Amino acid sequence: MPDIVTSPAGLGLVALLAYVLGSVPFGIVMARLFGLGDLRAIGSGNIGATNVLRTGNKLAAFLTLILDAGKGAIAVLAARYVLAEDAAQLAGLMAFVGHCFPIFLGFRGGKGVATFLGTVLAVAWPVGIGACAIWLIGALVTRISSVGALSAAALVPGVAVVLGRADVAILTILLGALIYARHMPNIRRVMDGTEPKIGKK
Repeated sequence: MPDIVTSPAGLGLVALLAYVLGSVPFGIVMARLFGLGDLRAIGSGNIGATNVLRTGNKLAAFLTLILDAGKGAIAVLAARYVLAEDAAQLAGLMAFVGHCFPIFLGFRGGKGVATFLGTVLAVAWPVGIGACAIWLIGALVTRISSVGALSAAALVPGVAVVLGRADVAILTILLGALIYARHMPNIRRVMDGTEPKIGKK
């Protein structure tokens, strides 16, 4: 992990602002803008891009993916620019927590995959590219988004160490643990063969 150089007050403010940013439910916003109905009553009920894609609207799903990834990346980059690397990593973690447990939706949020990838890309882009590649390979091979996400979450700490970014290993372990916690229902469905395929309405 990085050296702690930011004051406790600064870190606290960063954590709060990043959490609020992460809590913005862009999947629901896009579903309403495109007239797709209540996203929580569609498919898996998740608020992320994969479930938006199940509506059949690829543009809405793409925009959700970019915006959900972007809120993690923006939190990291803004905190790094204003303060330091310790604040940047905390901001990424709290944006991710905000997506998973958003204050605007009664703390019932998404699985966090796009925000996870956006956060890791902003924290250490070579590690982020590795995470995206692992997700893409897993998703393409199995046609199951959650398998790609779980593979990336499990392997990205090792990718960080191999690429000489051990300073982000703890952050990626925390993010990965939350990914697995949020995906427990998906893991059960993958094991019994009922997990929906990518693009299935």
